Amino acid sequence: MPKVTVIGAGNVGADLARRVIERDLADVTLIDIVEDLPQGKALDLSQARVVEDHKARIMGSNDFADMADSDIVMITAGLARKPGMSRDDLMMKNAEIIGSIIEKAVKFAPQSKIIIVTNPLDVMTYLALKKSGFENNRVVGMAGQLDTVRMTSFLEEATGTPGNKIEALVLGSHGDLMVPVLSHTKISGKPVDQVLPKEKVDAIVQRTKQGGAEVIKLLKTGSAYYAPAASAADMAEAIIKDSGRIIPSCAYLTGQFGLDDVCVGVPVKLGKKGIEEIKEIKLTKEELEALRKSAQSIKENINKLKI
Repeated sequence: MPKVTVIGAGNVGADLARRVIERDLADVTLIDIVEDLPQGKALDLSQARVVEDHKARIMGSNDFADMADSDIVMITAGLARKPGMSRDDLMMKNAEIIGSIIEKAVKFAPQSKIIIVTNPLDVMTYLALKKSGFENNRVVGMAGQLDTVRMTSFLEEATGTPGNKIEALVLGSHGDLMVPVLSHTKISGKPVDQVLPKEKVDAIVQRTKQGGAEVIKLLKTGSAYYAPAASAADMAEAIIKDSGRIIPSCAYLTGQFGLDDVCVGVPVKLGKKGIEEIKEIKLTKEELEALRKSAQSIKENINKLKI
C-alpha cells in the first residue's frame, strides 16, 4: 500500500489523516513536534478502524525520519493568525516552519510529492518548491479545490441542485483576490446566470471569498478543517489512483495565462507524477485580469520573503 505522511496533527492534519485511511488510499504516518499528540490521535484512529473496516493503518510520531519512503508528504503544520498578528507576521512565522519541514522532507522523502495546506497557501507553495529543489510537478498547493467546493455548496443551497450537478471553478489566490470563474459555472448544464439572478450570483461570489472567515466567525476559536481536509484528501486520491482528474490547485506557472514564476490556483490535471498538466482554459477578459491581479499580489508577498 502507498504511504502518505501528514505533518501537523492539529484539526486539519488529524482529519486529513482520517480521510486518507478511511478511503483506503494509503498507510499514514502522522507527525507533529508536540510530544504524544500524533501518537494519541493515531491510536484513537486505529481503534476506529475496527468500526470503519479499512485496511490502511496509521502511526503517530515526533520523528521526521519516519516519513521515509513516503509517496506523498502533506503539510498542514503552521500557526493560525492570532489577535494583533498581521498577515505579514503570519507569513514570516509560517515560512520558518515550512522551510524547516521541507528540509526534512528532502532528506527523508526525496522521491515524494508534496501537497501544501498551510497558509498563506500560495506563498508557502512557492517557498516549498524553491526550498526543496523538486521538479515543478512534484509540489502543489491545496486551495482552489477548497474554494471551489465552498462555492458549489453555496450554489447547491441557493438552487436545491445536487452538488454533483453543479460545475463551479475558483482560481487565483486563496484569499480576498480569489477568482470565482462564472464563465465556467453551470447548474445542471445551464450557465449560472440563466438559473440565478445577478444579485444572487454576486452574493454567492462574495460569500465564497469570505468562506473561511465566515467559519471562523461562527466557531469563535479555531478555523475550518473538515472541508480543507476533504479537499486535500481528494488531491491525494487523484495522485495515488493516477486518476487524471482536473482539480483547481496551486501550481507553479511558466507562462500559462501570461504568468511566470509564481504559484497560483489554476486548473490542474493530477496523476501519479503529481501535476500532469496545467489546463489553460479560456477566461473572459475580466476573469483573466482578475487572475493576473491575484498573481501579482502573491508575487509581492513572495518578494517579502527574499527567497
